[in-house]
Formats: sequence, structure tokens, C-alpha cells
Amino acid sequence: NPRNVVLAGQGVSQFIKNGRYKYIPYHKLFDRILEREVPGFGEFEIYPNRDSLKYRKIYKLDGIQSMYRGTMRRPGFAKAWNVFVQLGCTDDSYTLEGSETMTYKDFINTFLRYDLKKSVEDKLVDYLGLEPEGEVIQKLRWLGIFDDTVIGLPHATPAQILQKILMEKWALNPLDKDMIVMQHEFEYELNDKKYQITSSMAFIGKDTVDTAMAFTVGTPLAIAVKLLLSGKIKDKGVLIHTQPEFYNPILKELKEYGLNFVEKEVEL
Repeated sequence: NPRNVVLAGQGVSQFIKNGRYKYIPYHKLFDRILEREVPGFGEFEIYPNRDSLKYRKIYKLDGIQSMYRGTMRRPGFAKAWNVFVQLGCTDDSYTLEGSETMTYKDFINTFLRYDLKKSVEDKLVDYLGLEPEGEVIQKLRWLGIFDDTVIGLPHATPAQILQKILMEKWALNPLDKDMIVMQHEFEYELNDKKYQITSSMAFIGKDTVDTAMAFTVGTPLAIAVKLLLSGKIKDKGVLIHTQPEFYNPILKELKEYGLNFVEKEVEL
């Protein structure tokens, strides 16, 4: 959901590490990233999600000492996205006057100093201490935020305007393919020895219609419907897939489609 991407820079992140509760305010989320490698697919960076703690009860992990959930992106995403967070472009709590006739450049300029002698790009570079020809400013130029394109959204919030810019620029081209990546890390102790299991999954879509996102969201549900109609699922009502009668047959069939996790275990 593009809107969820934009609003990711709003909420406070909370998680638990070695029995201590940790909180990261929204304006620091993209400064506090982790780095991980997914075998065969390269490097990724991870920024923290809002609430990792609510999943303890769902997965029956009430006594767990560490639990952290994050979103994986390619390296460089966090630094560039942090520009929008620091400016206030992800705020959805108020509307901008004259947003309909604003240009993308006007939108960015709204959050910067009044200075007729400098360009919007130069003011942004000075304000956030960016490298004038660095990777971050190159990404922002590609996005088109310094262009004279008219926004065309009346009574829009900053978050709505940013979402419009992203949806237009990030739309898949005819030959593009999307990719879903997920990685889980588990640490446990057994017989006075500590171990770590890393479980990784990556899935690439076929085209702009048969996307990885569509497949990974729709196919497990379709398999569950088939199990229900065939009488293999007996429970009724609104259910989640944490019961073995759901996830065992679903994961088994997904593996036939090439969607599965690869695990690696090491002793720490």
C-alpha cells in the first residue's frame, strides 16, 4: 500500500532487546537502520516498524527477551527517505494552502527558508547538510521533486502530495519486475550452546500484472479457500494462519510454486 509507505515516517517504533524495552521516535527511524545480506540477492538495510511487541501474544512468545520487526529496502533508501521525514513531507495532519496549483518544487520549498538568491535544491542541500552531488540528492533529482510539475490536488496534506509523486514515479514500466524479500533471525540456547537460524526468502514477479506482491498475497489465500472447500479446514469465523492446519499445507503447496524459505543454522 503506497500510503503505508508514506506514513511509515510518522509513528514511534517499539521493540524489546535483551529484556529491555526500546523506543525510537519517528524522526530517528531512518537513522537507526540494520544491515543484512540475503543469499543470492545481495545487501539490504532495515528500518524499524512501529510495534514489534503486539506479535508476542499472537505467536505465543510472551516471555521472549528480544523481538524486532523491520522493513527491508535496498541500501541508500533510508538516507533518501529521511529527507522527507526531516522536512515534514510525511505529515498527514494538516492541509497545504493552494496545493492544487503548487508544483513539486513549490511543495519542497514550502518547508525551507525564504531565500530568493538560492535554488530550492541548494536550500535543501544546505538545510540538511547533503552532499551537492551525492547519492541522496541524485535520488531526489530522479524523483522529480525539483521539477515544475503541477500537483493538482486540492486541500492536500503533505503526505498525500508525497504519495502522488511516488505513485507516478514508482509505477512499474512494461519490462519491470517487482521482488518480495523476507528474512527471519532466531537465536536460541540448547544444552548450554547458543545457535542462530537465518531463514531467507526472495520471490520475483513475472511482469507488471503477475507481480510478486499479487502472488504472495493472493496465492496463500487461494490455497486456504481450497482447503476450506475440501473440508480440510474445520474451524469457522475470522482466523489467522498461526494454526498448523493452515500453514503446513499452505507452505507445502507454495514451495511447489518456488516460494519457500532457505534456512541456515550456525553455532554462536
